[in-house]
Amino acid sequence: MASYDDLGGDPPCWAHLFEEELGMGGGNADSTDNAIEPVDLAVLAASQRGQGAVWSQTTEDLNINLLAFNAGKGVDAHINTEVDVLLVGVMGGGTVVIDGHETTLREGEALIVPKGAQRSTKAGIGRFAYLSIHKARAGLIPGGGRDRNP
Repeated sequence: MASYDDLGGDPPCWAHLFEEELGMGGGNADSTDNAIEPVDLAVLAASQRGQGAVWSQTTEDLNINLLAFNAGKGVDAHINTEVDVLLVGVMGGGTVVIDGHETTLREGEALIVPKGAQRSTKAGIGRFAYLSIHKARAGLIPGGGRDRNP
């Protein structure tokens, strides 16, 4: 069985690849069908009860996911070898561990996870939501791996 590392990261980061199937409110901001409108991330994070990616947006250049977790939940340790990732705290606070270094990420704070670093996240007390923003990556190939020639 392929590990998350073999596939280029963790499932919450893949949410943008399955927006239609998941019925998510994301889309391509470059599309002429979508007006560019502000998104109230705090309201989204508070109103969605799900765990993991609760909203996604994809452009030609970026993948943006709003991830939310209840107390004690989060993303297991994994390594993304393809892109640097910007994490931005949106609601509450949680622990982010990057290559064994533990830090707290709170709403209004940001940190960069370098590609190749092992990372995990875990909500503290209450609900924790954060944005994961990174350069667009190639899509997944059914059966594992990434399509290197999109």
